This record gives sequence, structure tokens and C-alpha cells, in this order.
Amino acid sequence: MKIKTITTWNKKLFEAYAWRFDKTYNWPFELKVYNEDEGMLDEIPDLKTFIDRNKHRQPQSDFGKKGLDFITDGVRFSYKVYAYTNAILFEEADGLICIDADSVFHKTIDVDWIKKHIHRDNMMMAYLGRGKHYSECGFLYFNLKHPDIKKFALRMREMYDEDLIYELKEQHDSYVWDYVRKEFEKEGTVNNNIGDGLPGHVQARSILGVVYDHTKGPRKLKGKSPEARI
Repeated sequence: MKIKTITTWNKKLFEAYAWRFDKTYNWPFELKVYNEDEGMLDEIPDLKTFIDRNKHRQPQSDFGKKGLDFITDGVRFSYKVYAYTNAILFEEADGLICIDADSVFHKTIDVDWIKKHIHRDNMMMAYLGRGKHYSECGFLYFNLKHPDIKKFALRMREMYDEDLIYELKEQHDSYVWDYVRKEFEKEGTVNNNIGDGLPGHVQARSILGVVYDHTKGPRKLKGKSPEARI
């Protein structure tokens, strides 16, 4: 079973925190980095088209609560979506780990670990569900042998290529991944929810929390999550 790992960063983010990802990555899976400063827009021209078409949109900084402007920032998170869907459509592998660049790795894992905890032959993807709250999409796993996976990737692309995300309540990637995943689940697609259904730092509480730390939000400045179990 061949597994690949996918992430994205740019020079600014690398210098701020992604250098920890690069320094600590110890999983035995081939790593592909979509670098936003070096070739990503050339490799995925539809991403550049989306950005140029929507860069005038200003996130709503109030959105009910201070500091939640990311919720309406579709352009900011479009890099991840286009990178991940590009990998789903064109990478040669059996499984795809898509993981945020503000991750710090501690314990190594292998294919057997993935088969035991993450991969299911009959399931299209694994995600960290948080109940009624949008999922934690700092980690996503895709079964590239599933019959629905390419249709799923193309539907995600359609949400951006046709600006359909701006018809949704929220425009960040987690909300859009959930929206499309639920569309497929209504049609019978089965997925693996590895979250506990509770809000907050679900990754730290999950099986993933014993192998790496997702230092999301302000945690990335310190390089460690207070919730970390490692």
C-alpha cells in the first residue's frame, strides 16, 4: 500500500512555523509540498484564476465575534483545497494524507498503523468530526482507490471554480469540505469519522494526538499545543 503526504506553505509561513514541520517530519511516506511561492500557481492554473477573480472580497472581520474573519476568507484557504484536490486527481498512490504545515511530528507511524486507525477499504475519507461544529480539517485522509474519490475532488473544485462557496454561510475550507462530504454521504458514500464529536482541539484528543501535535491558531507561535498528549 502506497501512501503520500501532502501539505502547503509559502516562504512567510515557513519562516514563521512550517520549518518545524520540515525539521520533524518523520513519517515514512513520500512528502509533497505545494509551495505557494514556487510553482504552485503554474501547476494549478485554476487556483490563480480563482484568486484573481475573488481577491477583491474582504473577509467580514466581525462575523458575530471578533477575530473570526477567517470564516469568510475563501481566498486564504483556497490554496489547500486546490492542492489537495490536485493530489487526489493526479498523484499515484493508494492513500493520501493531507496535513497542515503547522504540525510538529513526534512519533513515527507506518502503513500498518494507518490501516489500523485511519484507512478503511470501504470508506472514501477519514476526518476529525466535531459534532454540529465544522470538522477539524488540519488532517484529512483520502482513500484513492474508492470509486467516489475523484468525483468528490471534482465537486470540491466546482465549488471554487464556479464561486459556489460564496453561496454558503461560511467560506473557510473546513466548512466547504464538510458541505461536500455530506452531499456524498446523502448519496450513500461512507466515511470514517476519527473525531469524538466534541468542540475544541479534537486532533489532540484523537488517535493522532499520540503521534503529532497540530499547533493551530496561536499555538503555532509557541510550537506546542497546551492540549498536546505528547
